[in-house]
Amino acid sequence: MIIIIIIAFLSLIGLIVLHEFGHFIMAKRFGVKVEEFGVGLPPRIFGKKIGETIYSLNFLPFGAFVKLYGEEETVSDTRSFSSKPAWQRASIVLAGVVSFWIISAILLSVVLWLGHPQAISDEDSQNLINPRVQIIAVTKDSPAEKAGLRPGDAIVQLIADSQQLGINKVIEIQDFTKRHEGKEITLTIERGRQIFNTSLVPRANPPQNEGAMGVGLARTAIVKYSWYQAPWGGLTATFNLTILIIKGWGTAISNLVRGIPLPGGVQIVGPIGIFNLLADMSQLGISYFLNFIAVISIHLALINVLPIPALDGGKFLFLAIEKVRGKPIPQKIEQRVTAVFFMMLIALMVFVTFRDIQRIF
Repeated sequence: MIIIIIIAFLSLIGLIVLHEFGHFIMAKRFGVKVEEFGVGLPPRIFGKKIGETIYSLNFLPFGAFVKLYGEEETVSDTRSFSSKPAWQRASIVLAGVVSFWIISAILLSVVLWLGHPQAISDEDSQNLINPRVQIIAVTKDSPAEKAGLRPGDAIVQLIADSQQLGINKVIEIQDFTKRHEGKEITLTIERGRQIFNTSLVPRANPPQNEGAMGVGLARTAIVKYSWYQAPWGGLTATFNLTILIIKGWGTAISNLVRGIPLPGGVQIVGPIGIFNLLADMSQLGISYFLNFIAVISIHLALINVLPIPALDGGKFLFLAIEKVRGKPIPQKIEQRVTAVFFMMLIALMVFVTFRDIQRIF
C-alpha cells in the first residue's frame, strides 16, 4: 500500500512538473532568462545553480514553478519576459497547457500499445480479448456502495437460489437482478489481481435513473495497437476525450443552471479525491492507471486554459487585451486581480478537499 501511495503521489507531482517544464522550454527557446525551476513550493530545502538557473527542491509538495526574469515586473532587458513580443509571451504561457495534452497523447499511446480495455456492445463477438462487464459508476448509499463495490470492478459471476451464472454481457446482469429483486444475491468480483465475493439485495423500486443495484455498467474487452499505430491512436484518443470532457462540462453546467442535480455516482473531487482514485486505479493494472493519469492531464489542460486570472488562460487573456489596447494593463491592476482570483481558487480547493476527506474517511 505504501508503494501505491508513493506512485500515486509522484504521478500527480510529475504532471505539474512536466507542465512547468513546458513553460521552461519555451522560455529558453525565446531567450528569456529562467531564474529558478522549482519542484514543490517554498520554503526551499535544496537548490543548485546550473548556468543561470537555480534548480530547487522545496518543502511544500504541491506542484512546481518556474520563475522568469521580468515576469512579475517590467524590466527593460532583452532577456526579460516583459520585453518580449506579446506572441512570444503568449507562446510561453500556453506551452504549459499544451504540455498536458502532449503528456496525455504519449500516455494513451503507451496504453494502446500495452492493450487497453475498451467499451464494446453486448452484440460484439469478433476478436475479443478478455471480454467482461465492469462497473463504471457507483451511486451513493446504494446496495452496491454498501457492498463495497467500486468503479473498475469486474462482475464475473452471480449466485442466487443455488444458481450460478458466469457473466459476459450487461444484459445478463440486468436480467438476473430483475429476477431476484428483493432477494439476496452474491457477486463474484475481480479487482485487479484480487477475486472475492460480496452480497447485496437488488432494490425492487430504486430511485429514478439508479437501477436495482445502483451501478453503471459497461462491457469491455482488451484492444491492442501495434507500436506504429499506437501514436496516432494516442493522439486521436486525446482529441476525442477532450471533446467528450468539454461536452460533459457543458451538460453539467447547463443542468446546474436549470436546477438539475448531478447524476447518481457523479462527484466533484479535489486533490485528495484524485489521489484516492489514482491509488484505486493502480490496483487494477498499469493500463487503467496510465489511462486515468491521461484523463487527469486533459482535465488540467482544459482547466488551465480557462480565461481565469491566476491560471495560464487568465495570463493569456491579459496578453490578448494588451494586443487589442496596444499597451499592457497596469501591472498593479493585473497583480491585484490575479491575487483575488488566486485566493478564490485556494478557497474552492480547500472546500472540495474538505468534502473529499468527509467522503473518504
